[in-house]
Amino acid sequence: MVLAGGGVNHVVRAGATVRRPAGPWTPAVHRLLRHLEAQGFAGAPRCHGLDERGREVLDFVPGETAGYPLPGWVRTDEALAGVARLLRGYHDATVGCSRAGEWYFPPVEPAAVICHGDVAPYNCVFRRGGPVAFIDFDTAHPGPRVWDVAYAAYRFVPLHDPGDGDGIPVGEQARRLRLFADAYGLGADDRAALVETAVKRLEHLVRFMRERAAAGDAAFAGHVARGDDRFYEMNMEHLRRSESALIFELTCRSPR
Repeated sequence: MVLAGGGVNHVVRAGATVRRPAGPWTPAVHRLLRHLEAQGFAGAPRCHGLDERGREVLDFVPGETAGYPLPGWVRTDEALAGVARLLRGYHDATVGCSRAGEWYFPPVEPAAVICHGDVAPYNCVFRRGGPVAFIDFDTAHPGPRVWDVAYAAYRFVPLHDPGDGDGIPVGEQARRLRLFADAYGLGADDRAALVETAVKRLEHLVRFMRERAAAGDAAFAGHVARGDDRFYEMNMEHLRRSESALIFELTCRSPR
């Protein structure tokens, strides 16, 4: 059974497992997944090496993922806080994992954890409206916590331009961003840097997307042809305009 996803990899389900194309980063990802298993972190699939066709073999994690437009059950405060807590548990479990080897993206310094790299509704498995696991660790790489937190907040708050189909008013974005940061337990310095980091993360995404498209990658060429890069640029401008209001809610208001 072919599984729907982000449109980059051909992923199939075979019984209780998922088969995905391997890449130069796969050994590092499998080392990460085995480290998570050893730490007792249940919010990631277990890996089982490669099959006879050279594909990575992972546990199938039952549940629902979400695409865009975001369904109502992903937009609840409970789901948002649950994702933040799951992300904190994941990050904490990666501490001590080896950074050796090749990763999909180069490390981002100061690297305190192993970032997932693409925490988004389509890579988060939900059951009964609550998040239970992250999937698709291809883009994992060493980095600071806020590098992952900022992108996850962009996807789940969501920090989109209010005029977008998934957009919400800036005041509501600020409230939900504070909820996400509080549930994660984000420190003061990272709160002050969160919006700027989200912009940098989107700049990184757009640059990578265009580079891959120019190199002939059909999946990323399709994303560019669809206008995904321009959509992210629109949201970068929104974040720059709204930074002061978002940061005020994150750093200046009294704790709830």
